[in-house]
Amino acid sequence: MQIILASQSPRRKMLLEWAEIPFIVRVVATSEAFPPEMKVESVPVYIARKKAIAAGGGDDEIIIAADTVVLLGNEIIGKPSDRSDAINILTKLSGKVHRVITGVVILKNKNEISFTDVTEVEFHLLTQQQIIFYVDKYKPYDKAGAYAIQEWIGVTGIKKISGDFYNVMGLPVNRVVKTLQQLV
Repeated sequence: MQIILASQSPRRKMLLEWAEIPFIVRVVATSEAFPPEMKVESVPVYIARKKAIAAGGGDDEIIIAADTVVLLGNEIIGKPSDRSDAINILTKLSGKVHRVITGVVILKNKNEISFTDVTEVEFHLLTQQQIIFYVDKYKPYDKAGAYAIQEWIGVTGIKKISGDFYNVMGLPVNRVVKTLQQLV
């Protein structure tokens, strides 16, 4: 079976490589819009499903798609639009606990396995100087919540996490590997 990663995320690609899963990347542009009445916890699987379906899948292929959202309360904190937005997002997250939810959809022969993984992340109280330093140096514009846990801000600014570290990076790779082992 050929495994297809339906994601352009360099972090998801890296995590599958670390797990020594042979795969190829196939990305088809899809909308990340979702119905406004949808429960926020359901959004990542909804978007991942759209990505997986768009990537297709033949009889000899397994498609893996994922989407990650950051939730502060019930507010989805997406990717920042620019420097100012990134600074505002990190200021909002400073000193607070938020949830990182990754939805995963795995398709094999039109059969779907989907799940979510939730990790709670608590930031220390960050100074404006720390936030500006991070945004200017790391430019986290392609990351939900405007940060990457494996970068400087994760090392110095995160007080505590409860759950899967790799989920915060964008893929609960351990659960993905266990699911793949059941399929092949």
